[in-house]
Amino acid sequence: MLKQILRKLPRKSQRSNSLDSAGTDSDDRTSNSDDGVQCTNFGNKISSRLRVVKRVSSAVFPASIMAGSEAVEPNLAFNSVSNPQKPNLFISKLNLCCEVSNSSDLDKTIAEQDLKRQTLIELVDFVSSGSAKFNEPAIAAVCKMCALNLFRVFPPKYRSNTAGGEADDDEPMFDPSWSYLQLVYDLLLGFIGYSSLDAKVAKKYVDHSFILRLLDLFESEDPRERDCLKTILHGIYGKFTVHRPFVRKAVSNIIYSFVYETEKHNGIAELLEIFGSIISGFALPLKEEHKMFLCRALIPLHKPKSLGAYHQQLTYCVVQFVDKDPKLATTVITGLLKYWPVTNSQKELMFISELEEILEMTSMADFQKITIPLFRRIACCLNSFHYQVAERVHMLWNNERILNLIRHNRQVIFPLIFPVLERNSQNHWNQTVLNLTRNTRKTLFEMDEELVLACERKLEEENSQSIEAAEKRKLTWERLETAAGVKPAAANIVPPVDPTACTVAR
Repeated sequence: MLKQILRKLPRKSQRSNSLDSAGTDSDDRTSNSDDGVQCTNFGNKISSRLRVVKRVSSAVFPASIMAGSEAVEPNLAFNSVSNPQKPNLFISKLNLCCEVSNSSDLDKTIAEQDLKRQTLIELVDFVSSGSAKFNEPAIAAVCKMCALNLFRVFPPKYRSNTAGGEADDDEPMFDPSWSYLQLVYDLLLGFIGYSSLDAKVAKKYVDHSFILRLLDLFESEDPRERDCLKTILHGIYGKFTVHRPFVRKAVSNIIYSFVYETEKHNGIAELLEIFGSIISGFALPLKEEHKMFLCRALIPLHKPKSLGAYHQQLTYCVVQFVDKDPKLATTVITGLLKYWPVTNSQKELMFISELEEILEMTSMADFQKITIPLFRRIACCLNSFHYQVAERVHMLWNNERILNLIRHNRQVIFPLIFPVLERNSQNHWNQTVLNLTRNTRKTLFEMDEELVLACERKLEEENSQSIEAAEKRKLTWERLETAAGVKPAAANIVPPVDPTACTVAR
């Protein structure tokens, strides 16, 4: 009877028993800790300031990794805990820095910001000291904290400058929260450049999505932030070789959007500076992908109005390509001629400077392929009424390398530029340009006097022919005017119509 009564009593479930045993084990682990530091599970005895932060992505930062280790009170200093506890303290401090301040309570917000800033300083110093050990939970925690603090949407731009980039007369805009953003960037830079970082593990968290969000930050108007991003992206390109094709493609897409759609971007100069060092490391022979980047991205970058904001970096990239493969010089020069400015004299000066650098690296055979269109453009610049353009293009004759190219192709070049020099010597308003024109003519005479005299004779013949053609046109107009005077507009008078002779068709 007693056994029957006991069978009817409710039994404790096996799952509850397992949970209880798990809780007992965790308590035992806490009480048996002999490191001199009180360790607790997440959510039990941790500081009230350390809250559970929403995961950026459950795929990138899985809960099993983030919650797989015990947390340490984040207010403790690294030198006050033992070495086995430092990785857990490192993660706890990273989680503390993930918190977003509540702006409703100003005093509390200031206190939280001070605590966050101090914690970030400790993290940066800890990583810089080389004591950090980046296991997978630590890598996930670093990427999570950096993503939550750095990845943000910038406010609309209210500047009058619509050409993109920073104009020369505009003061750079500085982010008011840079004091702690800089610490986050320093931490991320130390993390990327850490010698013992396992790239195979880290690439799961520094993935394509992370890199794209990082590239979006180049839109920042704060030059200090863009400079930090430049260093970090270069470090990612060097550390994670598997991501290199993706980085090149993503930057190409940014350039395409800038050139063909918006013409607004603040970080083109920094991106080109990164690519300058990347291009210098390209292996030979160049891949077709790299040549396409030159033709489809770098050369069209000469088109936007804001070229001055990044022309120095762009020229360096182009020169690096030509240095790798001199045969690309004709491609570059043809592209410059295609996008040559017509009404913007400042851009024209930039083009001439870049052209000089390219011509110094051009072989004789490649130079002969583009001699005629090139010197037609140079002739227009020699005849420019903007004195700076005319002066700058005259300076090409002071370059020995270019002068040697001209000397060997003078039969084609002299007939193109000699008429322009004659026109300048007679009509140009600027005395400096007149003096430079005389010097250039003297150089041509010293190079090949017979050819110059032949050009003079040909120019005189063309002038006489043009005068004869003008006289013929004048005589023709006089005859037309005389004919019109003899027969005044009587022939154009229409006789009256007899209304009775008209019939209406129905």
